[in-house]
Amino acid sequence: MKVFLDDERQTPEGWIRVYWPKEAINLLETGQVQIISLDHDLGDDERGTGYDVITWLEEAVITRGFIPPEMRVHSANSSARQKMEMGIQSILRHAAA
Repeated sequence: MKVFLDDERQTPEGWIRVYWPKEAINLLETGQVQIISLDHDLGDDERGTGYDVITWLEEAVITRGFIPPEMRVHSANSSARQKMEMGIQSILRHAAA
């Protein structure tokens, strides 16, 4: 499955839309996610951001050998995008180890 985490953009055809990090994490835990595309700013930082999914993935890869899906960032927030992309690079390094 392809998962699209966003609060505003239109969901691309063929993707499952989620609005909050917990929803994305629940789908990731099924092991069925092939690609996940993340926005950072989701309208309520208390409920989380796209970066929360990155940190969950990183911890899952390091602590339990979780196999990450393909990961993309579509956030317009340039500093958050950079932080998320650095997190993805870390995930990929740990997954390859």
